[in-house]
Amino acid sequence: MTAPRVAILGAGWAGMAAAVELADRGADVTVFEAARTLGGRARRVTLDGLPLDNGLHLLLGAYRDTLATITRVADGVTLFLRAPLRLESTSGFRLTCPSLPAPLHLVAGFLTARGLTVRDRLAAVRLMADAQRHDFRLSTPATVTGHLDRLRQPDGIRNALWHPLCLAALNTPPNVADAQVLLNVLRDGLARERADSDLVFPAVDLSAMFPEPAARFVERRGGRVLTGNAVRTISQAGAGFVVHAATGDHACDHVVCAVDPARAPALLAGLPALAGIVEAIERMAHAPIVSVYLDHGPDVVLAGPMIGVDGGPAEWVFDRGALCGQRGWIGAVISAADRWIGVPHATLVDDVQRQLARALGLPPAARRTHVITEKRATFLCTPGLARPAPRTPLRGFHLAGDYTASDYPATLEAAVRSGLACARAILENP
Repeated sequence: MTAPRVAILGAGWAGMAAAVELADRGADVTVFEAARTLGGRARRVTLDGLPLDNGLHLLLGAYRDTLATITRVADGVTLFLRAPLRLESTSGFRLTCPSLPAPLHLVAGFLTARGLTVRDRLAAVRLMADAQRHDFRLSTPATVTGHLDRLRQPDGIRNALWHPLCLAALNTPPNVADAQVLLNVLRDGLARERADSDLVFPAVDLSAMFPEPAARFVERRGGRVLTGNAVRTISQAGAGFVVHAATGDHACDHVVCAVDPARAPALLAGLPALAGIVEAIERMAHAPIVSVYLDHGPDVVLAGPMIGVDGGPAEWVFDRGALCGQRGWIGAVISAADRWIGVPHATLVDDVQRQLARALGLPPAARRTHVITEKRATFLCTPGLARPAPRTPLRGFHLAGDYTASDYPATLEAAVRSGLACARAILENP
């Protein structure tokens, strides 16, 4: 049987996951990427010679497909750091889970957590017990705030745990966030196996963590990864397609469209069978993430690789020295950052520096700073949101990306899962 010819549009985590699976199974793979750097919305950004990331990412042990795919193409030991769950905040909150089977490890963690009242601890246990009793399924759609209200969660546990988790996982404020999606994350991350709750930190920049090793893996198997090669249009040709790219036309049997949802509608516009999908994508709202990088010099070390911080604007800070060898660099992340869009970078940096000086005792002024804003970092994860399926009405045409239909919010795991699903659908029906 002739190997299927597959064009993958976009070399982000979804596109490269699809490329790895397809190339490893003998497909003829060509990846088209408009940028010079691989990774899409989770990629390296080099500023003043320093490799940073366009966003600060944290994975969970529950991200099994992502971790398995990374280790499939490279030595995962050198690419990420894995540690048992430990969440701490400058508010005094600390949650550490012992080495017990799930969910006992979580119950023990809640009952011994610092910075919570007895009422807060019991409320957290009650929420997880209610979720398990209902198989982590809601009978009716609800926002995170509505679900917390129904289960009478006190402000203490909301502010210490549920709200920060919601912002970090869904990049959506709790009052509009989909409670079902948050429950899905809690189910997989906290209630299945103890190792699923592990925190997994990138030890290299995001492009080096997966997309670049994946490209080498694909090329060793005869595939092509073409950077700086934007796709302009796609047309049907008999039972297949023609991809019209900057370097010429490319005939293929299948297309995996793994571009940013902001770009997808323009590429799909010439395919009438996908008009409904274009409308669904265009209806999706998006939320920004802002990352602030501060160089405080090599003598500055945080008490842990990641710490929650109170008082805004940042919610979490990461010690880049502990994680990837960039001593003295602190990364601060602001999720659902709509209010900071348009604010001068100097003003935002000053606000973050004051916050970290007050909360962590860091110097009031960093030696160097960088601000990276992703205005459309993720879709706004609201109840009842219609997300397009990877399999489309047009035979041979597939969608991949963290915005496609999934149990998960817009995470690296959602992206990788979608890419693998597209690849397997192609291999089953070449």
